[in-house]
Parts: sequence; C-alpha cells; structure tokens
Amino acid sequence: MSNVQAAMNEYWTGRSGPYDDYQERPDRRDADRAAWREVWTEALGTEALDVLDVGTGSGYVARILADLGHRVTGIDLATGMIERAREHAAKMDNPPRFELGDAVAPEYPAASFDAVVNRYVMWTLREPHVALANWAALLRPGGTLAVVDSTWFAKGLYVDASEQFRTSYGDEVREALPLAEATSIEDTLRVVEQAGFVDVTATPLTSILELDQRYGVAPNHEVLTQYLVRGTRA
Repeated sequence: MSNVQAAMNEYWTGRSGPYDDYQERPDRRDADRAAWREVWTEALGTEALDVLDVGTGSGYVARILADLGHRVTGIDLATGMIERAREHAAKMDNPPRFELGDAVAPEYPAASFDAVVNRYVMWTLREPHVALANWAALLRPGGTLAVVDSTWFAKGLYVDASEQFRTSYGDEVREALPLAEATSIEDTLRVVEQAGFVDVTATPLTSILELDQRYGVAPNHEVLTQYLVRGTRA
C-alpha cells in the first residue's frame, strides 16, 4: 500500500466516529434520508440492481440503496469506517455487505455489477483515471456510474482546514490527488468521459443544497452545490 493511501486510511479511521455521528445527527436525519433516497432513485431507477459502493465510508449511501431494494456491496480501506458500517448493517433487514477493499482497484470479476456508485470520494481519489477504468470493467454493458461530489477545496486544500487534516493530507498526499483542488465539476466530468463512459451528465442537487442552507454544514466546510455525475458504460 502506498504511503499516500496509508495516510488517508489512518485519517478516515480516526475520523470515523465523528464523521458518522454527524451524518446521523437527529435534527436533520429524516429530511436527509428522504432527500438522498430521491437522489439515488433518480440516479439508478427502481429496479433492484447489483451495486458496488466504492469508498463507502460508514456506509451511508450503501444503506440507503439497500433500503431501496438494491443488492449492495460497500468497500473501503479505512478499518474504522468499515466497522461503523457493519454496526449499522447489523440492524437492517436487507443489509449491504461491507468489505475492506480499494476504491481504485476493487477486486471483483469483470461485469459483476449493474452500477458503481460513490459519494464524496472523487476529490480524495488517487489515480482517478485508473479507478474509472477499473469501475467501467466491473460494470455490465449499459451499467451505470453515479457519483456525488463538489468542488470542496477550490480555494486550496488547506484553507480553513483542521490541523489533523493538514497533517494527514500533507504535501505528498495533496500532490497525488488530481481532483482535490478542482475548481469546477467539469473536471470530474472530463475524467468520467475519458474513461469511455457515455451520456455523462452533472445534475445540481438543489434539495441537498437547501438542507445545507437550512441546517448548516460541518465545521471547516462551507455550503456548496453538490452534483450527481452520472454516466453509462457503453
């Protein structure tokens, strides 16, 4: 494992508790889940699919997709996140399967899935061109790629960052993440298109923006429009 990935794994394992707790905060939990259910229904449709959630974290998206009836596998290299995801899954009737795995190079046979998804992963992805090519290979013909992200660090990765983040995401990590300081969602679209996906679109998630404006966002973050980037495997 590279030093870059090891540093990120350590950071997100250390952040797994606070990160998960924030996503599950009671003041907006129900509203969040309702909004995200709509987002992912729009992205994937209503037919039950085999879905791979890469960089699943504490499994928020994977759990919503499972609740919508999909057959979901979530992978992440941060052990703390996977532990949190499995704790949630243990309480579900139709739980996702959570496994340790590399978002850049998932170890599954070709054409294993109908959809590959992720949320808040593209910006922190090393070798995104390699990752996209691997995801395309995992999809069946006509399969869907659906990712959610934003231009979180358009002003620079370390602006308003915590000391813990600055230490973990040091210069070596920063230089290895091509999309970390993207100034437009077009940068993400370009990577997806270069991987051979067709019908690539970016949809602003106004419902999520409205919730963020109403309830606020996490410390050291600002309210930004998030986008659903969707493409089809030819």
